[in-house]
Amino acid sequence: MTEEARPDRVRAHVWVSGHVQGVCFRACAEDEVAFREVAGWIRNAANGRVEAVFEGERASVEAMIRWCHRGSPASRVTGVEVAWETPRGERGFRVRS
Repeated sequence: MTEEARPDRVRAHVWVSGHVQGVCFRACAEDEVAFREVAGWIRNAANGRVEAVFEGERASVEAMIRWCHRGSPASRVTGVEVAWETPRGERGFRVRS
């Protein structure tokens, strides 16, 4: 069975709004991912939001979404949008520029 075909594997495309750039949001998210088996990426979007993709077991992905609602210590999250997508077999986690 391929990694993306596992029934317990999900993919969430997430957009986080608020004061989330320049406050170590991406670095803290990368630290959080290290505690979970989550793959994907995170980046600052041109519109001031943070965009991320989390892929892995449902419980781990949902934990990362909950973390996004809290954010880094210096951030002020005002909204989190989630779009569930078909898993694509992401491997590793990257902070994109």
